[in-house]
Order: sequence, then structure tokens, then C-alpha cells
Amino acid sequence: MTTQQLTPASTFERLTWTWQGHKIQYTVMGVGRPLVLIHGFGASIGHWRNNIPALAAGGYRVFALDLLGFGASDKPALDYSLELWQEMLKDFWESQIQEPAVFVGNSIGALLSLMVVANHPEIAAAGILINCAGGLNHRPHELNLPLRTVMGIFTKLVTSPVIGPFLFNRIRQKNRLRRTLQQVYCNHDAVTDELIDLIYEPSCDPGAQRVFASILAAPPGPEPSELLPQVKHPLLVLWGANDPWTPIAGGRIYEELSQTQPIEFVSIPNTGHCPHDERPEIVNSFILNWLAQQTGNSAS
Repeated sequence: MTTQQLTPASTFERLTWTWQGHKIQYTVMGVGRPLVLIHGFGASIGHWRNNIPALAAGGYRVFALDLLGFGASDKPALDYSLELWQEMLKDFWESQIQEPAVFVGNSIGALLSLMVVANHPEIAAAGILINCAGGLNHRPHELNLPLRTVMGIFTKLVTSPVIGPFLFNRIRQKNRLRRTLQQVYCNHDAVTDELIDLIYEPSCDPGAQRVFASILAAPPGPEPSELLPQVKHPLLVLWGANDPWTPIAGGRIYEELSQTQPIEFVSIPNTGHCPHDERPEIVNSFILNWLAQQTGNSAS
């Protein structure tokens, strides 16, 4: 297998769209059917740097955007929620795309993609979910009692106006980010200095700590099991088999439904929480092949 040439995140054109008075950064590349790439918690457009060129070269118009509160988008003091970002994505589609799009996401970005496909089928053509989160954060019933207590205390500390900034500054240090990513990336070669910078630099922006605290204290949002019965469009579900954050057991519902619904479930061995960044050449191939089957589109 040949190694894919990596694309520096700095090479993408950065555009600005204003939503409800807030600046949203996005990029677009290529021509053809629209794809919308939605990053996960703490990430940004740059997390798709090794996917955007390949998907654009495959005959698609690829959009990627920084969710409000992340990346180079504004970080206002709001009550953040999945529903807020879903509204933002729908408005972005109405402003910039205006034809059925394939929504592609990782982690909470995958859950957002599933929400859009389920709740707004008129703007979607399909969904691609990569290690889909079960919620914006943990639901209390998902944790055993000791961990539930610990998480409750941690959330109170993080949201404290006195202790919260101190904890956030500790958590976001580059050496801690590297150790965390090495726990969730099986391919440690993918944990590059550029990746660390992509996550670290937005955390220095004014308001970043408030966003972090708001999300930890936010409602987890709808469960995939609530959304899937509403989905009428095809889904491709990719899952890094060694993900400690969203274990592959969470993909069982998609695998079971693939027997009766237009869902394809693919497990990617020796891969963690972010397969699109950890093994981009594999993920890009899966996406392009599946899209060609769905739409008849093919690489030019």
C-alpha cells in the first residue's frame, strides 16, 4: 500500500460566513456533489486536512467548517448544545449549498450528521458516520456509580469561575494533549506536531475555556437509537475497532440495522477514535467507493 501524501492544514483557503452575528470559518474545495465535513470535540477544519483534497479529487465539492466555539470560529458565551449546531448546519446549507448534501462527521460531528439526516432529510442525500458519539457528553446512566460521582465533581470544578480556568489551562497543555491522543490513536505516527498545534492554538482564544465548560455541563442530546428509526437516507458507518472513547460495541446497533436498512457498517482494525486522520488513505477509499455505489459518481 502506498502512503498518502499529507496536506498541511495551512494550505486550505479560509472563508468566513456570519451566523447570528458570529463569525464561522469554513473552506470549500472541488466541484460536484456536495459533502459537508463536521469535526469532533476540540477539533476543527484542519482535522480533515488529509481527506479534503482526496475527496475533492474524487469528484465532489467538499465543505468543512469550524463549529461555533471551535477552531477559528467565534467562541461566544452561550449554552452550547447539539441542537444549536444542528441549527447552524441547516442555515449553512441554506446559505452556501442549497442541494442535497452528504453529511460526514467524526465523533460528535458524526452524531450531528445523524441528527441532520434524521431531522432534516430534505437537505441530505446520505450520511457518513465515523466513530459516532453516543452523546455530546456522558449520560449519567452510562457510567458506574464511582465514575458518575467523579464526573459530577469534575464538571462542577470545570464550570467554576475560579477553578475552571486553572483546570482548563492544565488540560490543554501540549504534552497532555499528546499523551491523550496517543491513547486514542493506535497509529502514533499520526500524532504529529501539526495535529497538536491544530488542537492547542484555538484553545488559546478568548472564550475557549467557557466553551469547554459549557459543553461539559450541556445535555447529552438525542441518542442514536432515537434517531435511526427516522433515517431514510443511506448511511456508511466506519468504526476504528480499538477506540477507547467510543468503543466499537457502540456500533452494534448500526451493524444490526444493516440487515434491514440501507446502512453499511465497516470496522477498521488497529485504529482508534479518529480513523479519518489516523488512516486517511483507508477512510478516503471507503468513502469514495461507497459514494460511487450510492450516486454513480466516480473519480475523474
